[in-house]
Amino acid sequence: MSLSELDAQGVRTVPAAVNGVSGPSRPLHRIQEVRRQQGVSLRRVGQVLRTDVRELRREEQSGTDLTISRLYQWQEALEVPVADLLVDSGAPLSAPVMERARLVRIMKTVAAIREKAQNASIERLAETLVDQMLEIMPELAGINPWHSVGQRRSLEEFGRIVERTYPEHIWREP
Repeated sequence: MSLSELDAQGVRTVPAAVNGVSGPSRPLHRIQEVRRQQGVSLRRVGQVLRTDVRELRREEQSGTDLTISRLYQWQEALEVPVADLLVDSGAPLSAPVMERARLVRIMKTVAAIREKAQNASIERLAETLVDQMLEIMPELAGINPWHSVGQRRSLEEFGRIVERTYPEHIWREP
């Protein structure tokens, strides 16, 4: 007796009620929460997993039933123990994972300072901080700064201009 067919990624959403428990009130994992705590963007996960951002948004919903192999792919992309992705009694992330998440957030801030530095002395301080952070945790080398404006779109997503129509006289020269 199959609940539903699996898609190409081995993912299915829990039906409205399984054994009397509804999908949304029965979380199966905490991928979205962990991803946000780690400071990893969906775009970055999409690059690692070679998956469209829209599909990843669906997968990271707590009611989405993932195969174990897909859960392990998420675990590798987020670089956390698989146990931290599973729903438990509400315990916080393990100490090493929390420390890594904090260091990632600090590195994002340092990278933003370096990017926005307007004089040489601030730039040198930011570079020194980057070097010190990399001494502590070398895998921080690829961390990008915080986004300065909103969330970036994927190549498949269109801006709001596509959704709106404007009168033709706006585009004509006077």
